[in-house]
Amino acid sequence: MSEALSSGDSEEAVKLCHRLSQLCVPVSVTINSQAYPQDSIRLKVGVEDAQSDTYIPVTVLVSAGMTIAQLKDKISHDFGFHPLLQRWVIGKRLAQDQDTLYSHGVRHNGDQAFLVHPLRPSCSPHAPSTETGPGAATHRGSVTQAEKAAPPPPKPPTAAKPPVPPKPQLGWACSQCTYVNKPTRPGCEMCGGERPEDYEVPEIYQPDQDEVLRIQQEQLATLQYEQAQREERERNYMHLLATEEQNLIPNATEVDCPICFSTLEPGEGIVLRECLHTFCRECLKGTIVNSQDAEVSCPDKCDSKLLDREIKELLTEEEHQRFLELRLSIAESRAEHSFHCQTPNCRGWCVYEDEVDEFHCELCDETNCILCRAIHKGMNCKDYQDDLRIRAENDQAAQQTKQMLETMLQNGEAMKCPRCDIIVQKKDEICWVTKQARWGPNGSGDISGGCRCRVNNQPCHPNCQNCH
Repeated sequence: MSEALSSGDSEEAVKLCHRLSQLCVPVSVTINSQAYPQDSIRLKVGVEDAQSDTYIPVTVLVSAGMTIAQLKDKISHDFGFHPLLQRWVIGKRLAQDQDTLYSHGVRHNGDQAFLVHPLRPSCSPHAPSTETGPGAATHRGSVTQAEKAAPPPPKPPTAAKPPVPPKPQLGWACSQCTYVNKPTRPGCEMCGGERPEDYEVPEIYQPDQDEVLRIQQEQLATLQYEQAQREERERNYMHLLATEEQNLIPNATEVDCPICFSTLEPGEGIVLRECLHTFCRECLKGTIVNSQDAEVSCPDKCDSKLLDREIKELLTEEEHQRFLELRLSIAESRAEHSFHCQTPNCRGWCVYEDEVDEFHCELCDETNCILCRAIHKGMNCKDYQDDLRIRAENDQAAQQTKQMLETMLQNGEAMKCPRCDIIVQKKDEICWVTKQARWGPNGSGDISGGCRCRVNNQPCHPNCQNCH
């Protein structure tokens, strides 16, 4: 009959059952565990006791073919709850040890069962009972009137049972699924939740063989990860050393140029060092040649700049020289205190500080007067400007210089010195609003003979911009 059932031959199985019933012998039918689904199921268990109306939710990993007896053994092993003290209620039925979870409908993740503590009796079932009523006197003899009037004897005091200390729990409960994990587990075995940060493994705890193996595997995995990180850092360092010797870094993978949208095979494009954006050579070269700034920005509109070594490598010698000249002129024109050498065709220039009145050009070896914006060797500023006014009548160059100084006076870019009456550029040692010396005879900080700006918190003039 077992073979008929296994093969699905229902007719043969019916015939064999009919013959078996005629024998009138006791028969026990068990189903092979392989007939049930072998997948693991997460069974939700509500643990109740006789003293409370609430239950504690626990998740247990089971299989559909597991019997109630096997489930009790598992609970006893995992939680220390003896099988004789377990009562299982599944689907509003009290489950028996020989029943399977499958027979009670436990077939999917999330199915529920209840584990109930048995109610302990308050007295022994074998204690002798005391009879009351009229018939009781025939067993104990007659009762006198004094006995009837006497108060009942006091009940002997019952000694209070000492409280049973709770069984120490070795492990940590998951905050998400409440599953009690072994102390050494870094995460929940059921749902993967993290172990509480303040939990410490008890010193008396001794991990079992499976835990020791798992800990060893975790330590090995950590060592392998750290070794892989060290090797990756070494590879990156060696790659950095190799690229440092190159002025231009070629692309390692296929990419499209974001300017001309041409496909760049590995090695055909250029990767900028500052931002790692990739372009073709022609587009980068055009960006440099057409740049109107002293620094060339990345064509992808980011904040990075092209390095000098990249610019020099992309341009020819002639193109690079023109770029340097353009950069020089742009920087000179945009500097706040820039001064270009007055020697014809000289490229020398400087950014001067306010206390400096002369600029010695190292290219032409001439000394420039910053106050007069001219070279007047052997003459001071007053003699030069007096001579300039005389020569301006017949000398066109002197006339142009004189007109430049007068234009600067009119535009407020220059003024006549209050001490020597020569035309000077706007300088910090002169108070530009009061047209007086900013400092006294002792120089910077001496307000005794200067414009006295900010003395007693008062400006030197209504238009003063806090010159001190």
